Amino acid sequence: MIDVRPRILSVGTANPPTRFLQESLPELFQVDDPRLAGLFHSSHILSRHLYLPEPGPDGVPDETQGELLAKHLRGALEIGPQAVERCLEPLGLTVQDIDYLCVITTTGFMAPGLTAHLMKHMGFREDCSRVDVVGMGCNAALNGLNPLASWSAANPGKNALMVCVEVCSAAYVFDMTFRTAIVNSLFGDGAAAALVRSEASDAPRFAPSILGFNSQIVLPAIGAMRFDWDDSAGKFSFFLDRDIPYVVGQYAERPVDRLLSAHGLRRRHIKHWLVHSGGKKVIDAIQYNVGITEHDVRHTVSVLRDFGNLSSASVLFSYRRLLDEGLVERGDYAVWMTMGPGSTIETCLTRW
Repeated sequence: MIDVRPRILSVGTANPPTRFLQESLPELFQVDDPRLAGLFHSSHILSRHLYLPEPGPDGVPDETQGELLAKHLRGALEIGPQAVERCLEPLGLTVQDIDYLCVITTTGFMAPGLTAHLMKHMGFREDCSRVDVVGMGCNAALNGLNPLASWSAANPGKNALMVCVEVCSAAYVFDMTFRTAIVNSLFGDGAAAALVRSEASDAPRFAPSILGFNSQIVLPAIGAMRFDWDDSAGKFSFFLDRDIPYVVGQYAERPVDRLLSAHGLRRRHIKHWLVHSGGKKVIDAIQYNVGITEHDVRHTVSVLRDFGNLSSASVLFSYRRLLDEGLVERGDYAVWMTMGPGSTIETCLTRW
């Protein structure tokens, strides 16, 4: 009997054209407080790609909530299509070949959602099924990949496309508070796309099969990561609790152990780890509590260094770097881990 499973056949990534050195941003943001400026001088982030406005009359960038939403859509329609094209081109596909489209974002809310805008902008078929995953945060790539894999399994031979589009600079508030400075110093803009199709595991194409998922939500920490309305700023603002690394670290083993146990595996069987680039302390907490090495998180760390935290797109950037490295072999297992609001830890098991 032929084993037919959903497989990740290709991935593509994209960023805004303008790259900023991390050390240059305090001056651009007119950050005079040394405590706030110090957030931009950590060695774990060297640069980020951002959509930033021209400084206002007082030298500080400022945008209304309406302008931020317009920037989100404008940026999404620039980097989203680039990621899609870079994903589809190696397979000889176009958007006309896509049967199911899932678009993920947390950095902009709109109706109709980004699926409709991308379909119109890029020329998808009008009968393409679609779903928008909005507001789930940095963990959401795996929240989108899960139903994408299920749809693919139910529709073998058809093409399912997931696109993570995060214009994190559309969630920036410049009010010189510690809360917003943390966000402004961490998140970057980026998009990533992945093509999933169910086909025989012995197919000649070298691509990993999606074997399963496991989730962990930490409800007592529901407010530790949140995107809510800031009355004083008159716009939405993101909040990160300083205890997030400890919350994530305390619960990280649980979904990993359940995921591996369901497939009769132990951690020593896992060759590759694809962990969300949430921040240095978060990565350290995952590394320590799950018992993985610096080598295991090398792509996680390098994506954070070169791009900052790209929210839901981050884990696909790490996956792209793993593929480019050229060290994956047939039979290798990989565990994917993403963390975000909820507080939530998502895991996925794949095998080449």
